[in-house]
Amino acid sequence: MNNNLQDQDIPSPLLIAWEVTRSCNLNCQHCRAAAKNCVYPNELTTEQCFKLLDNIAGFAKPIIILTGGEPMLRKDIYEIARHGSDLGLRMVMAPCGMLIDDEAVKKIIDAGIQCISISIDGANAKSHDEFRRVPGAFQIAMDAIAAAKRHGLPFQINTTITTHNIDELPDIMQMARDLGVVTFNPFLLVPTGRGKELADQELSPEQYEQTLQWLSEKSTETEMQMRVTCAPHYQRIIRQNHKSLADNVEKPKGHGHRGGPGKKHGVQPAGCMGGKSFAFISHTGRVQICGFLETLAGDVSKNDFDFEDIWKNSRFFNEIRDVDSYKGKCGYCEFRRICGGCRARAFALTGDCLETEPFCVYEPKAKPKV
Repeated sequence: MNNNLQDQDIPSPLLIAWEVTRSCNLNCQHCRAAAKNCVYPNELTTEQCFKLLDNIAGFAKPIIILTGGEPMLRKDIYEIARHGSDLGLRMVMAPCGMLIDDEAVKKIIDAGIQCISISIDGANAKSHDEFRRVPGAFQIAMDAIAAAKRHGLPFQINTTITTHNIDELPDIMQMARDLGVVTFNPFLLVPTGRGKELADQELSPEQYEQTLQWLSEKSTETEMQMRVTCAPHYQRIIRQNHKSLADNVEKPKGHGHRGGPGKKHGVQPAGCMGGKSFAFISHTGRVQICGFLETLAGDVSKNDFDFEDIWKNSRFFNEIRDVDSYKGKCGYCEFRRICGGCRARAFALTGDCLETEPFCVYEPKAKPKV
């Protein structure tokens, strides 16, 4: 590790995904947690959840994504959301949609939840339901969106891109636009959890690059906010395609979640946010750089729910923050500070999270480290 990192100010987290439960009433092919509709042991209690939120709000004001599993399966989900909202945290939620109706939307709004995300992985019911492995899942998602719209609850659409739906991506994007999303959020598959079963549906590195190029082009043609996730080299492509952003290569600006500089062109937090401006907390309190890389950074259930200490002092977090120590071309690429490669994908395919991003076709102009 670069010892100079120890002396630098560690930025506060901008976004925390919190798996409040792993229980889920769906059976999606790509689920990183391989979640099932059952009771998982050792989930945090209501009081422990409050204590964790108190600690987070004491040093930062990130967006908190209440996710799962299906977060709405927790009977205390609205109490948890209200507690976070009262602390000044921006609470959002990622439900599956099955439990969303008019009454639920009213409770969501009353709890201070400012936005929900609904996943759409196909341009029609047949395609979406095949991917989700639940008959009627598409209509469930549409009904959930309709309920949100009736009550003015902002929503975004998440889409996991695979060879299953790559040809449908233009239609899915148009659907998102027509439905009135606040954000369209395409995800590039990371092969973890049940996602390992989709190896034959994963895009090739060349398809990956072509897809990100296409998304970059489309980002200039719409005012709909678009955030591309688990594809850090999208930030390299954006800057290659838009000269006005070229000076952001070493010093990216804005964090993208609420606009920020470059919103129209999809400029987001620098590349892979994991451990740098983003963290994941599991249903039992494990802290990771993201939900797709299970390397342990700390465990709040074992340190009196002191997330701040883990964020600032975790050895693993600080290794990830030191992008100059990455191996192969990721360690010397001129875009390493605004990309960094996907650390979870590197681990899934090489067994080493600091290795070169396996799906990047770009060859750096800089010379390899000796």
